[in-house]
Amino acid sequence: MDAAQIDQVRRFNRTVTERVGVLHDQYLGRDRPIGEARLLWEIGEHGQDVRRLRERLGLDSGYVSRLLRSLEADGLVSVEPHPRDRRARTVRLTDAGRAERAELDRRSDELAGRLLEPLNTSQRARLVAAMAEADRLLTAATVTLAPVPPDHPDAEHCLRSYFTELQERFETGFDPARSLLPDAGELRPPQGLFLIARLNGEPVGCAGLKLPSGAPAEVKRMWVAPHARGLGLGRRFLAELEARAARRGYDVLRLDTNKALDAAIGLYHSCGFQEVAAFNDEPYAHHWFEKRITAPPTG
Repeated sequence: MDAAQIDQVRRFNRTVTERVGVLHDQYLGRDRPIGEARLLWEIGEHGQDVRRLRERLGLDSGYVSRLLRSLEADGLVSVEPHPRDRRARTVRLTDAGRAERAELDRRSDELAGRLLEPLNTSQRARLVAAMAEADRLLTAATVTLAPVPPDHPDAEHCLRSYFTELQERFETGFDPARSLLPDAGELRPPQGLFLIARLNGEPVGCAGLKLPSGAPAEVKRMWVAPHARGLGLGRRFLAELEARAARRGYDVLRLDTNKALDAAIGLYHSCGFQEVAAFNDEPYAHHWFEKRITAPPTG
């Protein structure tokens, strides 16, 4: 990792924490630290599952429990067992909690205004654009990739969403029964694998890799949720699958796609894939791609 880049990230972090006031125990002039204020915002109008809240903020259970106890003691939240799962807990804002959240929102708007006020119009536009870019890249950096069985609930969720989108986008619709879907065993080690991308614990994408004997490795069922597009996940999926296939000794990676998926076609070209003659009878494919791959350096 480049030392200058590390130094710039640390300098940015120090500037942000100082300017937004997170170093104080009384965030935005209220009688609570930023951790409690953030929980009030994340709980929202309709309540939140405590486990989901922990995943969303990346906090350990003990710390979240202490924050919730403090908010509950102040009469700002209520914590109750989930009506359908007594092992889970749901937290909701009380009327006082909603009023406190509204006041925090008002003061947050004022703080944002104070950050922008000293700048001229051009500087404000540059700062806001830079913040949007930083937000996008920092969000991308929080996405995790992990292999799961193809019948894992997150995998099934992604595949259902993927098939629904194909049904809407393909001229002829999409029927999974007609497609050359890999058998479940083909996406399990050692015949293959299935990756899930998660953002704050939520599944937002998937990609499968077939590793057949005596044939090239093949990318299958790569999809990214619409709200997670623009984070570079498609490119990241391809790089991860390419590296895994190369480590297994494959020197060719291939895939097929439909003409309606123009963004995906552009991605494959930009990642070094070349169009080739059809190598299967996939009824929904119009384009077939291959790429020569090599194992990444070790050490």
